[in-house]
Amino acid sequence: QVHLVESGGGLVPFGGSLKLSCAASGFTFSNLAVKWYRQTPGKERELVASISRDSGDQYYADSALGRFTISRDNAKNTAYLQMNSLQPEDTAVYYCNAGTYYSITPDDSGYWGQGTQVTVSS
Repeated sequence: QVHLVESGGGLVPFGGSLKLSCAASGFTFSNLAVKWYRQTPGKERELVASISRDSGDQYYADSALGRFTISRDNAKNTAYLQMNSLQPEDTAVYYCNAGTYYSITPDDSGYWGQGTQVTVSS
């Protein structure tokens, strides 16, 4: 059975850091690209970052560039999103997605986690 489980969210003060994890099981994690998305109520889901199967290609939304780092450890079947210099506008539910192809555009294909809440206080 396929599972993607995000963890690491929580409440953090302005300027703080969090590291999200996405643990995969039930499929060959190294065969799939990974994306991190976020969503707030009433807004469209936003693609935050993407990473290719071998980590050779990475993409960041303008809102994440310079502050967030996407990475993966295929031996551990886990992807990460290190978030630094967090701001209140980063408050959202963050979702992990694993899909066949690396891309820098959002789409609904692949496997999804249940999301983890990140709240940044001002």
